[in-house]
Amino acid sequence: MEGTEFHQDVVTVDVRAAKDLLGSAGYRYLDVRSVEEFNKSHVENAHNVPYMFITEAGRVKNPDFVAQVLAICKSEDHLVVACNSGGRSFRASVDLIDSGFKHIVNMGGGYSAWVDAGFAGNKPAEDLKTSCKFRP
Repeated sequence: MEGTEFHQDVVTVDVRAAKDLLGSAGYRYLDVRSVEEFNKSHVENAHNVPYMFITEAGRVKNPDFVAQVLAICKSEDHLVVACNSGGRSFRASVDLIDSGFKHIVNMGGGYSAWVDAGFAGNKPAEDLKTSCKFRP
């Protein structure tokens, strides 16, 4: 597949390849950003299950992530997993594959790249993008 990268059993595709998968290959979009990021702007028909939370102690992985995904998806479903820039979604993809999901694709560049590619509609990119709260 053009625009793919293989690493630790996770296939990473660029946003154009992800858009193609969502449009024609029966893939669903799993957004693993925080609820706040998701509520600001997201891909149409996306499902949101946060991979991490910010707490007083710092960032913490969602201990129920896989169970929450399984509540809305089957392990046989085809999923494009994305966050803001690609880091959280990569780790989420690893966890999903390790939990038995068979058809997981990580979207490299995340929602920021989706916006930069012009796929988020006609709002200015500055209005749609969210700075990644999980970077040091």
